[in-house]
Amino acid sequence: MLKQPSAGGDDGSGFTPLVVVEMAPDAKEEAVVWLTRKISASEQSGGAGLSVQQLWSGTAETEKDNPNVFLVGGSRQRLLSGAEDLGLFKEFNDGSMRAFTCANRDNFKDFKGDGDGFLSTAECQYIVKHELDSLRAKSETHIPGYEKAKLYPGKSIIRRMQSKGILVQVFPLHETEELKRLSFTWYKKVKLSLQPLDEIRHYYGEGLALYFGFLEYFTFALVPMALVGVPYYLFDWESYDKYVLFAGFNLVWCTVILEGWKRSSATMAYRWGTLSRKKAFEEPRPGFHGVLGFNPVTGREEPLYPNTKRLLQVYLVSVPFVVLCLYLSLYVMMVYFLMEGWALSLHAAEPTFWTTVLTFVPSVIYAVVIEVMNLIYRYAAEFLTGWENHRLESSYQNHLVLKVLLFNFFNCFASLFYIAFVMQDMVLLRQCLATLLITSQILNQVMEAFLPYWLQRRRNKKMMRRAHKRASPPPAEMPLADQVRLEADMSTYLGTFDDYLELFLLFGYVSLFSCVYPLAAVLVVLNNVTEVYSDAFKMCHVFKRPFSEPAANIGVWQLAFEAMSVIAVVTNCALIGMSPQVKSYFPESETQLILWTAAIEHVLLALKLILTFVIPDVPKHIQTKLARLEFESLEALKKKKMLEAPVQ
Repeated sequence: MLKQPSAGGDDGSGFTPLVVVEMAPDAKEEAVVWLTRKISASEQSGGAGLSVQQLWSGTAETEKDNPNVFLVGGSRQRLLSGAEDLGLFKEFNDGSMRAFTCANRDNFKDFKGDGDGFLSTAECQYIVKHELDSLRAKSETHIPGYEKAKLYPGKSIIRRMQSKGILVQVFPLHETEELKRLSFTWYKKVKLSLQPLDEIRHYYGEGLALYFGFLEYFTFALVPMALVGVPYYLFDWESYDKYVLFAGFNLVWCTVILEGWKRSSATMAYRWGTLSRKKAFEEPRPGFHGVLGFNPVTGREEPLYPNTKRLLQVYLVSVPFVVLCLYLSLYVMMVYFLMEGWALSLHAAEPTFWTTVLTFVPSVIYAVVIEVMNLIYRYAAEFLTGWENHRLESSYQNHLVLKVLLFNFFNCFASLFYIAFVMQDMVLLRQCLATLLITSQILNQVMEAFLPYWLQRRRNKKMMRRAHKRASPPPAEMPLADQVRLEADMSTYLGTFDDYLELFLLFGYVSLFSCVYPLAAVLVVLNNVTEVYSDAFKMCHVFKRPFSEPAANIGVWQLAFEAMSVIAVVTNCALIGMSPQVKSYFPESETQLILWTAAIEHVLLALKLILTFVIPDVPKHIQTKLARLEFESLEALKKKKMLEAPVQ
């Protein structure tokens, strides 16, 4: 079992494994020796300065065990030096969050003695990952033993070996005891309380903690809408045209909650020390390729790719492909309406129980087809975005998010817009929205809750069979070798992309059309509650532990949700303008109705824009603390320059 690491053992005082590096079982010995020497070599000689040990010294315990599995850690001093290089923020003695420096380490709150326990395991693993990613080729022209695996100065060694299949995976180890404690407080104990976000951040890092924080915030933000929606649904069931008040509530709700979230996330980011952290210079992403040249900023040799060629690929290939997919989605939607019309005609000709059931079948089939199309398109979008050859990971993610959001929005909501504004059938809109929402939630629960639980049970049984085959009785604690075997077979967590995408679509269902189906918010609240428990279970028992990623906010997804809220304002204004109550005020002129609706919509959008400026994204008390910290840093820099200045 992985023992509780502090900041790694001191030189010669013991080895604490933090990260597993697994190479291919048939990897050439020259490549294995070369990489391990690179990892353990000093920084001055181009190495990472880390400690590395082979999991199975000599021979593996079983024939199926991979002999090329290595454990990587670091001395306490090396990890503290890495924390300074990365600019990790830690709590200062005065309670503020400041970038850690070794020279000033005694002034940090939790630094005791030689720093044992000062860095969390997640921070140590993040530092090790950064040092491994920073291993770059110097004079080597290829990976030893692999003539075709070319290297050039500045190329990331780890990423090159992964792309060639020489390196299978790199992952951080779980801490068994801490994971048990986190599991108990997170999802095993049935409770009506908030998630342990600080503990999640301590174990998994800020990026994942912010996702769970947003999921929790979104769920609580839905409660007022759900409380309004239940009586609205019960006492106004047949009056589909009386949705003006609920649509007005939607207009206010979708604006206020997003502004509130920005303040909430800023508070968490400040508490965790990522709000004022300077963003590191972004290195080229692993899949980036091009002609070897010199970066004009860093002066390092790296691949160069003409921006004109990338733009041609985007506008001549990617954009037409996305348009073609949108057309295909539109075609599928029209097929759905033909099926819906056929089912309704059968029910009108002979209304029975079975024909009533039949009227829901087209919507269920369409909902399943939407989920399948979204999945297929996701793979196509990833391939296409990779082919566009973006230099930076942030640029790659932005283009991928744009493609996926555009298609998912059109695929999921086009039929609802068509029913609402072309057919103007509120009864069918309610039925279609309810069917799409319920079917998609059932599919998501099967894929995200029941399937992971089944996989985990299956994996545990497999490990138990292996343990029973051994002659010796199983120990009370899992040996490190068994832990590495178990975690190596776990699924890899691919990040929060799909999780945010699911919340984005649910936010769309609620903010756009819930005024005609008030129970939508109730269904989303129930979905989110189960989502918290299923996601927590998966993170603790189904996925490998992901590397911690510092984050100050939810990134591009904040813009996506705000764009959806703008569309929600326009949609709800249009629905209000179509209601019989409002139409009765303009009995003779439809043009006047349209103009008044457009004018009110523009006023509301202007108010929404004003709110974004009036309500500060960062609370005032945090702004004051950040300003004071900046002032003290400038004063310290002035004093340093005065001391270093030569005496006249």
